[in-house]
This record gives sequence, C-alpha cells and structure tokens, in this order.
Amino acid sequence: MSNNNGLAVLQALDSAKTQWYHITAIIIAGMGFFTDAYDLFCITTVSKLLGRLYYYNPHTGKPGKLPHNVNNFVVGVALFGTLSGQLVFGWLGDKLGRKKVYGMTLILMASCAICSGLSFGSTNKAVIGTLCFFRFWLGFGIGGDYPLSATIMSEYANRRTRGAFIAAVFAMQGVGIIFAGLVSMILSKFFLLKYETVAFQDNHILSTQPEGDYLWRIVLMLGALPAILTFYWRMKMPETGRYTALIEGNAKQAAADMARVLEIEIQAEADKVAEFKASNEYSLWSREFFSRHGRHLIGTMSTWFLLDIAFYSQNLTQKDIYPAMNLVHKDVEISALREVFETSRAMFVVALLGTFPGYWFTVLFIERLGRFLIQLVGFLMMSIFMLIIGIKYDYLRDHNKWLFAVLYGLTFFFANFGPNSTTFVLPAELFPTRVRSTCHAMSAAAGKAGAMVGAFVLATYTLDGDPKKIRTAMITMACTNMLGFFCTFLVTETKGRSLEEISGEDGGTNNETEIASRQS
Repeated sequence: MSNNNGLAVLQALDSAKTQWYHITAIIIAGMGFFTDAYDLFCITTVSKLLGRLYYYNPHTGKPGKLPHNVNNFVVGVALFGTLSGQLVFGWLGDKLGRKKVYGMTLILMASCAICSGLSFGSTNKAVIGTLCFFRFWLGFGIGGDYPLSATIMSEYANRRTRGAFIAAVFAMQGVGIIFAGLVSMILSKFFLLKYETVAFQDNHILSTQPEGDYLWRIVLMLGALPAILTFYWRMKMPETGRYTALIEGNAKQAAADMARVLEIEIQAEADKVAEFKASNEYSLWSREFFSRHGRHLIGTMSTWFLLDIAFYSQNLTQKDIYPAMNLVHKDVEISALREVFETSRAMFVVALLGTFPGYWFTVLFIERLGRFLIQLVGFLMMSIFMLIIGIKYDYLRDHNKWLFAVLYGLTFFFANFGPNSTTFVLPAELFPTRVRSTCHAMSAAAGKAGAMVGAFVLATYTLDGDPKKIRTAMITMACTNMLGFFCTFLVTETKGRSLEEISGEDGGTNNETEIASRQS
C-alpha cells in the first residue's frame, strides 16, 4: 500500500468536493496574475508615447521614437526582474513556506507600480532610467507570484479538478492583458476629448500634447490597485496542508487548517506524517532527484523557454505589428494621444477575440483532453500559423489585412489554449512537495530567459517595420514553437492522479521517469 493512502489530510484534499473555498483561492491567486499581466503588458500601449515625449528630434522630420536599445530596456527590463524574482521567491517558498512569502510579492508589485508612474527627472535619461529601475523591481515581485500561486493552487485542489483550477488562476493573465488595453484605451479617449489634437504631419509640436506625460503615468500606477485590494485576503489564507504536514511535519496543524477550510473532520496522524516525511528527504541537487525527475525538469524548462521566445515577442511587439496590419494609422498621420488610443484599441480587440478565449478553453478542456495533448496541438498550430504569416507576409499586409488579423489572432488563441497555459500547470504537478515551488520557479525562469530572447533579439526585427525583418522574425518563432512540440515529449500526463502519485512521494512506483528507466 502506498504511504499516502494512510494520510487522511492528503486523502481529504484529493477527494474534496469543489466548494467556495476553492473558488476563493482561485480569485485571490488569480488577481495576482491579473496584476502581473497588466503590469507587464501595459507598457506596450504607452512606449511609443514615451518616444514622442522624450526623444523628439526636430531635424528628423518624424515623431519622437525610443532608440532601439532604450525601447528594449523599457519593454524588457521587467523580464530581468521577473526571472530573478521567480528564482528567489520560488526557493523561499520551499524553505519558509508558501504563505510567509506570498504577501511580500503583492507589496513589492503594488509599491513599484506606483513608483513606476512617479518616475522623475528633468532629462529623458533620468525619467527612463528611474522608470526602468522601478520596473525591474516590479518584475521581481511579479516573478514571485508565478511559483507561489501555482504551487498553492495545486496543493489546495482535488485531483479531479486540479488542472482546471491552476489553469483558471493563470487565465487571469488573459484578463489582465485585456484590461491593459482597455484601461489605456479609455484613459487615452478621455484625454483626446479633453485636449485638442492634431496629426504630426499638420503640426510637429502640437501633435504631442504635454498632458500625455500624465497619461502614461496613470496607466502604470493603476497596476497597483488589484494588488492592494487582494492583499488582506491573501494574508488570511492558511499555509497549504501539504507543506505543513510533509515539510514542516506538523500533522496537527495541517489537519486543523484543512479541516477548517474544507469543513470536515480530519485526523492528525502524526506518526504516519513523520514516516512519510522521513522517506522523502532527498534534495533538489541529489542523484535521487535527477533519477526520478531530471527528465521532467528538462522538459518543463525547455518547453517554457521555447514558448516564451514567441509569446513575449508577439505581445511586446504588437505596437509594431499593428501598423503593418493596417489596424492603426501611420505615426505621422495621428497625434501622440491618438496613437495610444489606436494601439490600445487594437491590443484590446486582439486580446479579447484571440488571447482571452484560449485561456478559458484550456480551463474547460484540460481535464478532458489532458495537459500533454493540449500542449502538443498548441505548439503545432502556433508553428503553422506563424509560418504562414512569415511566408505570405507581403500578400497578407497589402491585400488581405483581415486574414492577417485572423491568423495573428489564432497564434494567440493556440498559445493560450496550448503551451502558455500547460507550461504553467505541469511544473506545479510533476515535482515533490519539498522542491515543488523551486522547480516551478526554475521552469518559469527558463521561460523568462526565452522572453528576454524575444524582447531583446526578435523584437528588434519589428521596430523599423521592415517587411523582410518581420518575415524573418515570424519564421524564427515558427521554428522555436516546433522545437517546443518535440520537447513536450519529455514531460508526462498528470491528469486524474494525486500529486504524491505523480511525484512518487507516495512510496509506490508511479513516477514516470522511474518507470521508463526500469522498462529500458
């Protein structure tokens, strides 16, 4: 008999009916991801405004534009912070407990979102420098939310709906992206109604309204609001029963906490918990870990890395793709505020019709189709659509912009009804409780490394609107997605099994890596 068959607290968690507490946990953790997405992607809507305000050169005869290196840092510096935060907070989540460090991430996100909007200085270098400084630390807080939210949700959920619950938390990223476009669109419209605007080609100076300096600051600062609103409820959440019992070895506290939230009676079983804990003491860097979970860790890290090269390239370069798709006017034909409005509107529409549905399709079908199949199909469809866009770019841009928009939207749909969701879910299920948060953090950090490749390398191909370079970028992303398709075979299906059964913590021979090695 497997060891965890006798642990009442684990049985209670795995067999618990879906109840209000599960929904509350999804909302609390999900609002963190709403904040993450809003803060990361709202910069896309206002980065061109920053160029007009702070980098206008009258000798060029063109609107101000962020230099390539400055644009890359403004858009991508938060990714550096996110990668660092994932590793630090992921490790702390295993060492100190999920709850103890969960509130720190919200405090950091809220304070740095506000400070980003207060970026100060009398020169463009000072303003952009302070903005990048605060966005790095904003990303650091965002990074912590990835492993902690995923781990907490996986350890609270029952085995039947665990994947859907984790995916629902992550789906709030889609809502955050929608609101990044929606809030920027609404605010820029208010500014347009309040302040008269003229196109750049009609008046180079008056086309950039100085009031626009307030607009981008307000957009960034509003990212603090959802974090502030959910801080109290996040602090009220108890530590997960799995961490309290299996890592801290406190059977009594684990039983009491989970009995309270699940509203059932649970036996403490201190002796069995101690025995279970003693049989799973191996560390992350031990030979035992790599023989059991090494293949899975390579699989989750490589697939997330390859996905984010394409995913973040798409999201962070939307402002450059939209003019090519004729979804927004050329920069000389509109004012600074109008450019923010049109970019935000296009981002909102693409997110609403392409990005958002994909997340919730995953929530609906992940327990029916499984993580593995959804990830495989998602990678494959992204590759196909990006390859078509890359090969037929000139035709789509000049003769069929609506087909262009549909294909571009479908790449977002299958990213989210595909690997963007499943690469978040799988690391929260495949690894033992002792290192679950750290392994998720390592996988997510690999993803952010891929995002930086996208933001600092591929994104530069779209900045000038050069058709040849954009074609190259799209074909490159198609290739990275195809590599992700093949790396998916390094992970395994986790649907319908307990976390202890998947990781082999239950003392049985259920770990997939062990089975594969024994069969060979």
